Amino acid sequence: MPANKNALIRYKTIDNCLRNHYRRWTLDDLVDACSNALYDMEGIRKGVSVRTVQGDIQMMRSDKLGYNAPIEVYDHKYYRYTDKDYSIMDMPLSQNDYEVMQEAVDMLRQLQDFDQFAEMSDVVSRLQDKLSITRNNRRPIIHFDNVSNLKGLKLLNPLYNHIAHKQTLRIMYQSFSASKPSEFILCPYLLKEFRNRWFLFGSKASNLLLYNLALDRIVSVEPVDVPFRENPDFDAEHFFDDVIGVSKNINNTPRRIKFWASGEQSKYIMTKPVHRSQVLLKQNKDDGSCIFQIEVVINFEMYSVFMSYGPGIKVIYPRQAVCYMRDKMKETAELYDKDWE
Repeated sequence: MPANKNALIRYKTIDNCLRNHYRRWTLDDLVDACSNALYDMEGIRKGVSVRTVQGDIQMMRSDKLGYNAPIEVYDHKYYRYTDKDYSIMDMPLSQNDYEVMQEAVDMLRQLQDFDQFAEMSDVVSRLQDKLSITRNNRRPIIHFDNVSNLKGLKLLNPLYNHIAHKQTLRIMYQSFSASKPSEFILCPYLLKEFRNRWFLFGSKASNLLLYNLALDRIVSVEPVDVPFRENPDFDAEHFFDDVIGVSKNINNTPRRIKFWASGEQSKYIMTKPVHRSQVLLKQNKDDGSCIFQIEVVINFEMYSVFMSYGPGIKVIYPRQAVCYMRDKMKETAELYDKDWE
């Protein structure tokens, strides 16, 4: 059973006491030391009971947490380690400990694009070195999709800080269709990643109109002396509940989208839903094809997901989505009728 935070503080405190061989430690001394440590580190004023510390000593002596601490009572009153070099902080890693920590290191390395984790990165690197010494190196067994050197990644750190400090920004932004950059006085709220591309969500300081800016199209960012305004209609935690991707305005309402999927594609779609709202409406027992329904805001990303399935999916409702998919598929087919040589 994993120990809670306060228990770990007590274990470490008892360990520090027993490693000090120049003092004789009574049970009352250990109780006082643990009480002081919890007050200093957690602000807990309620003292630790004698019974609690006795239980901690028994836990440290046992192998439940892997300590097996050699704690003895001598002169019927004092506590000490029989091995003067022992410490719970010097425990060797078990194979399971190593594997769990290795996977944690692999995951933490995915945060390397953020300077906010620079200090953590140093800790992770040192931990990795320690693990490499402890065990033979092995290939990673977890891999996250990651594209290095993406344009706009250098803006992640300054934008993160500006959002954290609620700093209004002047952003020069040039979309793919624009011939020159446009200026936005923006109150930034959120950074969001979708398919290895980063986006900044924020509202215009003048009218709180919500904007979604791709970081790779931002030309420049600078703080401005304009009051920061919160947008009461933007809930970062739930804003994307009814959307695929990032394209959505506050006033957009989700629509019921029905689509047919072939028997082959249905197998994948059942195990990896197109959206969290997905429900199965009907299944053809003869060929395995299915009709599904989702409730999302209609946007470009939704269409791109459907088109990625090719002939394995057909949108059947609403008419707006049916017409869009039909026209795009027709354009695609016509491309293959052209001679490109």
